[in-house]
Amino acid sequence: MLIGQPSPAIVEAIASVQNWTRRRFKLDESAAVLVSEVACRVPGCAPLETVVAFWTADDRRHQFRLLKPLLDVRYDDVGWLFGTPAAHDD
Repeated sequence: MLIGQPSPAIVEAIASVQNWTRRRFKLDESAAVLVSEVACRVPGCAPLETVVAFWTADDRRHQFRLLKPLLDVRYDDVGWLFGTPAAHDD
């Protein structure tokens, strides 16, 4: 693996969070959804956070953060935002 190239696990985790976000907010499959892992050195904050940003059809930017590393994020972790998986099934 080249330096700076994400591992397959990171790529898969990013794709999962992007898909959950598109599903929850009914975004088009081609809608840009940015997923980043951010380090924090401020006392009291999570050492690694996952930040998600996207734009809706009206060009409004939306962002939310999850207080855990990207590889630890699961669908159920964002239940406060997404609801249960069954709530979003077609």
